[in-house]
Amino acid sequence: MPSPVIAPIRSVVALRPSVCDIMASMVQSAELLLDAGLDAAVRREWAALSDAELPSQNRHRGESNRPHITMAVASWMPDAVDDGAAVRFDPFQVRLGGLVVFGGRTITLARLVVPSNDLLDLHARMFEAVGERSLDHLQPGRWTPHVTLARRLTPEEAGDAVRLLSRNIEDLLGSAVALRRWDGEAKREWRIG
Repeated sequence: MPSPVIAPIRSVVALRPSVCDIMASMVQSAELLLDAGLDAAVRREWAALSDAELPSQNRHRGESNRPHITMAVASWMPDAVDDGAAVRFDPFQVRLGGLVVFGGRTITLARLVVPSNDLLDLHARMFEAVGERSLDHLQPGRWTPHVTLARRLTPEEAGDAVRLLSRNIEDLLGSAVALRRWDGEAKREWRIG
């Protein structure tokens, strides 16, 4: 996979190819959940996109749909990940920075997660626990931590969404409060770590 191309715009970073296109085909993941304040702030951005009649994660009404940071994706997870034995989790501070755009067949818009030692350490431990089943772009040093705002945007919609959200964009500060396992085949989630 080629190195990401980063555009030096204050609030938007463009990366290709789309990691979200790749991850959409995978159904097993481990994800960080956000505290109530950060969750609500992201949901307000989802709502702003929906109100502007743009694609948004807000359109997915499933109970499991919530703002999150994907830590691992694979076609199947080891039992030690599923039962929480592989990785210990302790809450830590999270900062959501500017917007990031992932290209591909369609465009995904997200909030970049500013890397911290806690985040990178947990990610490395999760990558080690998942092992060779993990996707290449999730390797430490290649992973782009983010919280998805909208998927399947056209280039025109992506431009409109960036203009809308970047008007008053500021970093959002909160905490990662839980690590969950999502089984997309069984449509089931549970806490791990």
